[in-house]
Amino acid sequence: MTSFALALVLTSAFLHAFWNLATKRVNGGVEAVWLFTTISTVVFGPVALIVCLIERPHIGPIQLVFLAGSGLLQMVYFVTLVRGYAVGDLSVVYPLARGTGPLLATFLAVVLLGERPGALTIAGALLICSGVFLIATGGRRGLAHASPIAVAYGIGTGLIIGSYTVWDGHAVGALAIPAILQAWSADAARAVYLSPYAHRHRGRVRQLWREHRRDVLTVGVLSSLSYMMVLTAMSFSPVSSIAPAREISILIGTIMGVLILKEPLRPIRLVAAAIIVTGVIAVVLG
Repeated sequence: MTSFALALVLTSAFLHAFWNLATKRVNGGVEAVWLFTTISTVVFGPVALIVCLIERPHIGPIQLVFLAGSGLLQMVYFVTLVRGYAVGDLSVVYPLARGTGPLLATFLAVVLLGERPGALTIAGALLICSGVFLIATGGRRGLAHASPIAVAYGIGTGLIIGSYTVWDGHAVGALAIPAILQAWSADAARAVYLSPYAHRHRGRVRQLWREHRRDVLTVGVLSSLSYMMVLTAMSFSPVSSIAPAREISILIGTIMGVLILKEPLRPIRLVAAAIIVTGVIAVVLG
């Protein structure tokens, strides 16, 4: 992994953890997802248009399929994530989701994209996932106290993350779709898909906007910006390296959950943090 790719991944990790904290504070549902994605679509639309006018990328039928499909996958991701936050702690749902995702993404990158990560990269990915599950569960005792529904939402979200990571990685890599266009199209498609639901629940949409305007704006801007950075890194780096490395955001998100939301911190999570950092270093060196 190049130093530029690493810088993109680390910056994205900070932004990712920050917008997940804001999502937890909103504590909304599908109507919140529509608000987030509509804001992202409006804010980044002009930038995506300028990039397309400058780069003039080839957009054929297969590119259109990948642009539309990304929106569908990420709509399911956002809806699952916010519902998970509604029933469980940030420090449980977030690490489980982010830990399951890179493991699946690495596997799919090998099987579907033909990538061949080295032994150090694979070992690092396994270390990251192990540390993530320790953070999420706090060991067996922590898992016993976690809501089974929250755990299910966390793992389910992770499976979706792994799927859309490989999907988008192929789009910006092999198909040469600009990262900002791929991210913006996913936002626009989500906004369209969810518009009928948002219209039926427009009272709740207005309420969320009145009560959580700052957090809604934070998620709307930072969620897309952080992902654009990851897509940019994946456009010239293997998915099997980028997907695990970006999970350093788990440490940041867990610390935020403990310090800001007053969620419990167990000693075993400190051990898990060391494991995750070691895993990230191994992936970077691999």
